[in-house]
Amino acid sequence: MTRSIPTEATVVIIGGGVIGASIAFHLAQSGVEGVVLLERDELACGSTCKAAGGVRASFSNAANIEIGLRGLEIYSQFGQLYGQEIDFHRDGYLYLLSDPTDVEVFTESVALQNAHGVPSRMVDPEEAKRISPLIETGGMLAACWSPGDGKATPESVVMGYAAAARRHGATIIRNCAVIDIASTNGTITEVITEHGRITTHQVVCAAGAWSREIGDMLGVHIPVTPMRRQIAFTEPLAELPDHSPSLTIDFPSNFYFHPEGKGLLLGWSDPDETEGFNLRFELEDWLLGLGEIAAIRAPAILDYGISTGWAGLYEITPDRNQILDRSNDIDGLLIATGYSGHGFLMGPASGEIIRDLYHGITPRYDITDFRLDRFSDVALAAGETNIV
Repeated sequence: MTRSIPTEATVVIIGGGVIGASIAFHLAQSGVEGVVLLERDELACGSTCKAAGGVRASFSNAANIEIGLRGLEIYSQFGQLYGQEIDFHRDGYLYLLSDPTDVEVFTESVALQNAHGVPSRMVDPEEAKRISPLIETGGMLAACWSPGDGKATPESVVMGYAAAARRHGATIIRNCAVIDIASTNGTITEVITEHGRITTHQVVCAAGAWSREIGDMLGVHIPVTPMRRQIAFTEPLAELPDHSPSLTIDFPSNFYFHPEGKGLLLGWSDPDETEGFNLRFELEDWLLGLGEIAAIRAPAILDYGISTGWAGLYEITPDRNQILDRSNDIDGLLIATGYSGHGFLMGPASGEIIRDLYHGITPRYDITDFRLDRFSDVALAAGETNIV
């Protein structure tokens, strides 16, 4: 069935996850008329709905710390701001460290975080176990505890931003895939969708793992690689601890868990995963790998079965940092993608940054390290993608 879509727009946002919804709200709120958001499926149905919901400021890069702090600030009052409850809890992040180099790096990062107002600190293994009772400390050297970090419900955040964007006049169109983007002499002229054409001179690519395809439509290389990540949920735990961090992460292995209902959410980044749009939830091999780590770091978890799970996509850039920029090659193209697993927590600041770039205003955050041209041949030759 062909649906009715606007024939023209001031700006078209491609992608209906947390990034796209936040951008739609911030643009519309700032007075931009004719904001149109296009989502190929349902809102929050891509990577956002598969996210673990973590929100943190415990980064090793000053700009990411500030962006994370903004996420924590906004999500802590999201219900009052947007009339949408998002189940935000600030129960902290705990990073388990068993490599001397990692201990050194985290110690330096904690100093940087403290300088920006983040109350993180290094703790010994015994205190780490008091904070996260399910862990075992064998082989651990130290841990990093960031009590101000937290988690929320990603889908609820998207719905809150989308509703607020509509109240400010934005149009949100679901089940409408972008087929192509036309340009003339380096200037965008229209967005071509499966339901018709929209005349516009401004496009925001917030398409997550699908961003490379959007860039290709305009001849702009957006170096985002899709990579499957799986999450599983345990059956209820008979002795679930009274308290547990928003996320406990075994840093060397990327195994993590947090309470979810009466059980646990379990995650692990399989180092043998290959790139691509594989969204099959394939538990057996993945669970074997996770089980080897859990047997050492949190063996009590192995006593419980898996009730369900899912697979989602990370949108990974070569340096694992996001792209927030205005294209130098195509007039009218703004890019907000490549968050490499951090998109949910960066949603609030990303909306503000793209709003400011749209209006020609210097953002309040230093986004120098997040420009697209850091991946150019010249930048790569100079080693300019070493962002930590």
